[in-house]
Amino acid sequence: MHRQSSIAQFLGLQRSTVGVLFMVILVGMGERMAERFLPIYLIALGGGALSIGILNGLDNLLSALYAFPGGYLSDRFGTKRALLFFNIVAMAGFIIVILVPAWQAVLLGAVFFLSWTAISLPATMSLIAKVLPMNKRTMGVTMHSLVRRIPMALGPILGGLCISLWGERDGVRAAFVFAFLLALVATALQQKLIEEAIADSGKAAEKNPLKLYAMMGRSLKRLLVCDILVRFCEQIPYAFVVVWCMKAIANPVTAVQFGVLTSIEMATAMLVYIPVAYFADKSTKKPFVVTTFVFFTFFPLLLLYSQSFIWLVLAFILRGFKEFGEPTRKALIMDLAPENRKAGMFGLYYLLRDVVVSVAAFGGAFLWLISPATNFLVAFLFGVAGTVGFALWGQDLQSIKISLPEDQRQVSK
Repeated sequence: MHRQSSIAQFLGLQRSTVGVLFMVILVGMGERMAERFLPIYLIALGGGALSIGILNGLDNLLSALYAFPGGYLSDRFGTKRALLFFNIVAMAGFIIVILVPAWQAVLLGAVFFLSWTAISLPATMSLIAKVLPMNKRTMGVTMHSLVRRIPMALGPILGGLCISLWGERDGVRAAFVFAFLLALVATALQQKLIEEAIADSGKAAEKNPLKLYAMMGRSLKRLLVCDILVRFCEQIPYAFVVVWCMKAIANPVTAVQFGVLTSIEMATAMLVYIPVAYFADKSTKKPFVVTTFVFFTFFPLLLLYSQSFIWLVLAFILRGFKEFGEPTRKALIMDLAPENRKAGMFGLYYLLRDVVVSVAAFGGAFLWLISPATNFLVAFLFGVAGTVGFALWGQDLQSIKISLPEDQRQVSK
């Protein structure tokens, strides 16, 4: 019993965080069974490359627009009630896609379900910051990121099997039925396990993003700018990765093989999460963030030269390593955010980041129409800019304290 308690303490597990983790696994499993194949589904329904670009752009834009309200609702009404509402919104989107087999309906449903992660993430991060001490925050965020990779790894394989059994149209719709049922179970578990005392609504919720922006420190702004550039690198080719693998390369892969590639990516990420979190909590966070930016940058370049399943395996292993410092980056945002505004500031950060990055997602379609090589190479150059920028000018709490005068250093402790 004591050993189990020690393991739970090491991993930053408490009742409320366990409730959130169950929710992430179940909702994510259904979502990933269907969402990863949406570009293929759009093509099957008569949508073209521009509809895929619109889908990816909507994902980024709505993620941005939903992130700040997600943070505000969490600060205002508490994690428990906020997450209940967010789950209901996602399930409404699933129902639209299930009932109406048209590409326009997919885009409408996407307005509800694609941004579930974005709208729920500020509440989740705020809960982790509330229940865990600072020297366990990276581990807490890491456990959240780790369990998210379980559905990311298994969901596409199950979705690929649905397509193999029922075809590209009916298979994706069947996957959305599973997504709805799993979200229903997740909602019940999450409501049972999250403790009311921890989920109580905050009295200091700030609904004005301009006032919140004025509270954002210079170090957090630098991270934001570099993160935007690196996300350009990710999002320009993002929606077209599945099209590249299944339609464009010399030796295209099947839906099941693409699911296997995604599982390889997630398994790679899961292997590095906990060791990285342990060392990041013990030391400075900046090197881990720089390293993850490097992996983001080189993925589209390697993907360009991957023309068979074997080479794609190597590319997706590299893509898995891009998660190397992602939990550390999220923990750094929480560290740099004001103590009584963490959910709101986290939401504002994602609002600003994803509004700008949505331009890259929309633009990725036009770059793809020029050529896949243009799409991938432009993405690579944005990644280089963001990585070099953060390596030169990025800061974390330790470097900030070192740069402060001695009297302010004592206050910051």
